[in-house]
Amino acid sequence: MKKLRILAAGDIHGDTGLANKLAEKAEKEKVDLVILCGDLTYAEESVEGIIGPFVKRKEKVLLIPGNHETLATADFLAEFYKVKNIHGYSVKYKDVGIFGAGGANIGLFRIPEEEIYGLLKKGFDSIKGLKKKIMVTHVHPTGSKMEKFTSIFPGSSGVKKAIDSFKPDILLCSHVHEAEGIEEIVGKTKVINVGRAGKIIEI
Repeated sequence: MKKLRILAAGDIHGDTGLANKLAEKAEKEKVDLVILCGDLTYAEESVEGIIGPFVKRKEKVLLIPGNHETLATADFLAEFYKVKNIHGYSVKYKDVGIFGAGGANIGLFRIPEEEIYGLLKKGFDSIKGLKKKIMVTHVHPTGSKMEKFTSIFPGSSGVKKAIDSFKPDILLCSHVHEAEGIEEIVGKTKVINVGRAGKIIEI
């Protein structure tokens, strides 16, 4: 079966030029899906021109909120542009299940660790029978290399617990700008900080 080709990026922070660049990349790379790992806005400002460039190019988009926007803003963007917010939900593409939870354990819109884990469990339960699984979060897991790049942003124990419990094939996250592009293995899961430049992933 043909692999699912994804462009994943995060931390756009209202940068419409970057959103356009990523949308062009998605089109050029002929991806099946675009996944945006939160912090779409900068402190709730600047929601315009972030999702539009992808929709204009008829890309399928999944998103989650970061710690710079509320769930309401993520829902508004998803509804307005007819894309999917997978915060606490899951979707299925081919034989791949994708589930996620946004927000972070720190920042403007903080979510408690137990809630992050609970949202991920809720999403996972709907797709647990599928062969391949991708987990999408904004924040990185505790004990990961990404934690070493920052003294300000601790990793999430809720995300780490979800990795241990659900063993997804891939975890896509962003949040720590300095760790952009880093890939590591946590348990049996490949953890990728997709960053602002975006990463092409095939599964």
